[in-house]
Amino acid sequence: MADFKHWLHAFRLRTLPLAVSSIVMGSTLAWFMHEIDGWGFKPSVLALALLTAVLLQILSNLANDLGDHQHGTDNTDRVGPQRAVQSGAISPAAMKRAMLLCGTLALVSGIALIVLALGFSTKMLVFLGIGLLAIGAAVKYTFGRNPYGYAGLGEVSVFLFFGLVGVCGTFYLHTRTFAPLMLLPAAAFGLWSAGVLNVNNLRDIKNDKASGKNTLAVRLGFDRAKGYHGILIAGGLICLIAFTSIAFLGMPQWGWLITLPALATHMRAVLRTHDPASLDPHLKKLALTTFFTALAFSAGLILAT
Repeated sequence: MADFKHWLHAFRLRTLPLAVSSIVMGSTLAWFMHEIDGWGFKPSVLALALLTAVLLQILSNLANDLGDHQHGTDNTDRVGPQRAVQSGAISPAAMKRAMLLCGTLALVSGIALIVLALGFSTKMLVFLGIGLLAIGAAVKYTFGRNPYGYAGLGEVSVFLFFGLVGVCGTFYLHTRTFAPLMLLPAAAFGLWSAGVLNVNNLRDIKNDKASGKNTLAVRLGFDRAKGYHGILIAGGLICLIAFTSIAFLGMPQWGWLITLPALATHMRAVLRTHDPASLDPHLKKLALTTFFTALAFSAGLILAT
């Protein structure tokens, strides 16, 4: 039986801050609108949404560990931390059982969240469908037959579920209202989350190409994928600047710019590198920068109201 430390390694705890960023954003935006127009903010929704997001991210990490092992992508040529199934620390059968347990817990948590926020209604059924899609997306990225991550669609999924669905969906569960303006911060964090995946794929581009994993980075090629990365980061900045300008109430709202130097340093490192393996540290750095930007952005909204 695998040691607990091996399971912690398989959970990839360093990915969890990015997973909760959209929940923090959506909840803070709901609080912001509650202070302005009285739309509503529910601490219980925040707690259950955070739990569900963490469970979905862990499920995705477990499925990715097993999926890349099954498809032969995890091998001796892979850059980055060694995976649990690849190393033999966790058996494929044990990983499948863990996926089933984590998926079940995510489903239970998600249902509790939706019922608490929306009650038993048609809207609840719509969100239940979205939740099932989220579970499917978490599993099918690299696991099973025809995983969409091997077809270069990973960034699309990340943009939707970490950005639009994560932020706007959380906002709706708090307020039962959709505001088009929320699409700007949702797009910003969707783009930066896609950027985290792109750094991962840039790092692994040589091995992915050799293994038949046709990520978007593989399809674009190393140099064009670096340019695409610049578009993702710049696009997120433009969206946040636009939102802050439109919904401006006070100078604290610009506090999130404190993370701009970290983003600039990250971009310079990515654009200047010629060695994919050297990008491994920047995966964690961009994920944490995105998370701290979410915290700074949220703090600015709270202090401005």
